[in-house]
Amino acid sequence: MAKKSAVEKNKRRARLVKRYAQKRAELKALTTDQSLSMEERFKAQLKLAELPRNSSKTRLRNRCQVSGRPRGFYRKLKMSRIALRELGSKGLIPGMVKSSW
Repeated sequence: MAKKSAVEKNKRRARLVKRYAQKRAELKALTTDQSLSMEERFKAQLKLAELPRNSSKTRLRNRCQVSGRPRGFYRKLKMSRIALRELGSKGLIPGMVKSSW
C-alpha cells in the first residue's frame, strides 16, 4: 500500500487540473496564436505562468486504484501489476486466469 499522503496529494492535483483546464487551454491557445502581437502573446504566457504548478496535467501521476502504487501501472485497467495478479488469483477479474507451473 502506498503512502496515504502521496495518494491524497495526487488527488488534490487531479482536482486542480480539472479546475484550471479550461483557463489553461485558453491561455495556451493565445500564446501559440501567430495573428496576435508579440506583447499580447507574452502577457498570455505570463498569466499562464501565474497559474498553480499543480494545475498542469503533466504533474499528475498514474496510480493504482486499488493500492495506490505508482509503478507497474496498466492504463486500461487502472491498476498495478501486483493488484491485478492478486485479484486475478482470487478470480475477481472476469476472463483472467493466473498461470502457474
